[in-house]
Order: sequence, then structure tokens, then C-alpha cells
Amino acid sequence: MQKTKRLITIMSLTALVALGLSACGKDGGADSTDNTVAATVNGKAIMLSEVEQLLSQQTQGKQAQMPQLSLAQARLQILDSLIQKEVPYQRAEAEKLLPTEDEISQYITAKKQEGGMTEEEFQKRLKEQNQSEDTFREEAKKALAIQKLQNKYTASVNISDREVEETYNANKQQFVVGRGVELADIVVDPRDNGAQDDAKSEAEAKIKIDNIYQTLKTADFAEVARARSEDPSNVKGGDIGFASEDDLKQNGFPESLITQLFGPSMQVGSYTAPVQFSGRWYIFKLKGRQLETQNRTLESPGVRQEITEALRSQRQNLLNAALLEKAMYEAKIVNKLADNMLKNPSNLGLRPAAPGTAGTTTPSPAASAPAASPTATAAASPKPAASATATPKAAASPKATATPKQ
Repeated sequence: MQKTKRLITIMSLTALVALGLSACGKDGGADSTDNTVAATVNGKAIMLSEVEQLLSQQTQGKQAQMPQLSLAQARLQILDSLIQKEVPYQRAEAEKLLPTEDEISQYITAKKQEGGMTEEEFQKRLKEQNQSEDTFREEAKKALAIQKLQNKYTASVNISDREVEETYNANKQQFVVGRGVELADIVVDPRDNGAQDDAKSEAEAKIKIDNIYQTLKTADFAEVARARSEDPSNVKGGDIGFASEDDLKQNGFPESLITQLFGPSMQVGSYTAPVQFSGRWYIFKLKGRQLETQNRTLESPGVRQEITEALRSQRQNLLNAALLEKAMYEAKIVNKLADNMLKNPSNLGLRPAAPGTAGTTTPSPAASAPAASPTATAAASPKPAASATATPKAAASPKATATPKQ
């Protein structure tokens, strides 16, 4: 079994900012400046403006270009995510688990440190999100309160030696670690993505990556990654974990780069020259290399702990799901947005139907695609025996499976 080294094991500072109410672009349909109530949770209102603000954030202000059906679907999903955050927060409040002001401050400070952000950079990020520090603190308060609530019900989870042994014996093939490399990266994306020190064109991206390459001659790779990389891996100093040779090929790594990473000319601890693929520029640091397949046993260093933590995480995830289910069942939730859609099917309760539609909308291919989750979470792998791979996208760094080095 390969241990997945999560790119983001806890919510990053950037993700936490995104949880707040950022600037709402002028969209195509709903009046995001009104006081329309989208839903209530035990009498507490969630405003339609909150939904619209997160929708604008997800679509980078391009929601007016979305098909009517996709827009309505996205609104419902965003509202559902807000409800599923409000419900456990209210339960935490009822169980007197709200954090103190000092705990909130410490939590925010930790997030800044994880993101490698100075106070000036933090304030700049808030300004970019059109968010006040008070609103940010309120979101941090909710996140911490929910965390405390979950810990109350999951902290006592214990895993027996028998469970560990049974898991290993049932999944021995998953403990075979193939030939591979452990990597960190620095990424520059030529598109305007709102990242730190953002390059916004091919020319700017090339200039930036070359400048970073020169900077690395006298600077620490992890520090530069935190300060200048345009990928979520920056919060971990660029660390993206362990990848087998097959993983690299599946993630679109050029053959010449794979050869370099496994060849004798590149030493562990060194880094590559800038390389462009999947629409972005990369510099990779070789943190570790394994040239032969290794069969790990229960007695191999770290294996028992790895299985124990995976099983504990699996059980905690299940308990958290049960806790949310129970809290949702006991809460009084009124989804006014959904109700309004049902009462006004011709325009889905929000945007007038296009002329000639006669109250119907023909779904486009995009209409059936689920909207992206507006919040960032860091759930552990639900299957302790599964290895993880990720498909590269133009907007994401190639991710890898992670295995502790022996």
C-alpha cells in the first residue's frame, strides 16, 4: 500500500480566504445586491447574495456566459454547501464549542505561516478578495468550531493491532512500491489565475520562470516555491510527493524529463531547468529516487503506523459524515431558492427564459456538469489500501502518489 502524501492536508490560507464573501461580479441574472433570503437554518438566513458571491468566485465572474440550467444547478450546489457548513457550526455553538478569540488568532497565524505569507501579503490577499479582516475572522471561527465539534466525536477513535494486520494481509499487493521519484515543483501559469505574483501572459510566464531559475542558485527551493509558485503545492514548499515512472507518463511528463529524473546525471537534491508542458512552466526538484521495486512488510519502517493512520482517518471520516447527517436531520432547514425554482420552472426562479424557449431550456453539454465545490476540504483517503494518482490539467500541477522513503 502506498501512503498518499496529500498536497493539502489541511485547509490553506488561500482556501480559507475563498470561504469568505469575496467580491461579486455583475452576473447574468440575479440581483446579488438585494436582501433575498436563499435559505434558513433554524431561522438563521443565508442570503442569495452569498450564493452569488461564491458563484462569481468559482466562475471568475463569467457566470453570465453559463447556460441557464448550469447556472441554476451551480446555485443550488453552492447553497447546499453553505447549509452544510452552517448546520454543524450551529451545533458546535449549541454544544459550547466555539473557539476563543485567542484560538482564532492562533489559527489564522498558523494559516499565514503554512501559506508562507507575510502580513503585507495577507492584507493584499484580503483586498483582492474584497474581504474585510472581520469577515475573514468569522470564517476562521466557523472552520475552527466545526473542527472542534468533529474532534469531540472522533478524537477517541482507536485502531487495534488485529485490524492493522487484517488490512495488510488483505491488501499485500498494495504494499509493493515501484520504481519512482519524490518531487517538489515550482509552477508558473501564463493565464490570469489570481495567484500570487501572477504571470498573465506567455511572455510574462517565460520571464518569471527564468527569473526564478536564476534565483534558485542562491535561494532555498521551498522558500521560493512558497513565495512565487502559482500552484496550491506552494503551501508545502512545492512538495507533490512520490510518483512511479508510470504515474509520470500518465501525468504527461515529457519522456526527456523522465529520463533526466531517473538518470545518473541528476542527483537527489538538485533541480531541473524550466520545462513547459500541460500549458504551464515547471521547475522540479528531485527529493528522492527509488530505482528498484520494493516489497514492504508489516515490519518495514512506518508500515504499521501508515495503516493505523489510514484506518483512523477512514473511521473519522465516517463519523464526521454521520455527525453531519444527524445534525442536518435535526435542523430546521428551509430552502427558499429551491422552492422558488419549483414555483417558477420557466425561469428557474431567477433568470428570465430566453425568447422562444416556451418555458423550457435545452441542456448543453456543460449543463449536466456539476459545479465545483466552493470550499476546500482535506478529507483523508477513504480507502487505506488505495494509492492515489492525479491527472494533470492546465490549471493544476501534476500530482503524484506518495510513499515514505525507507
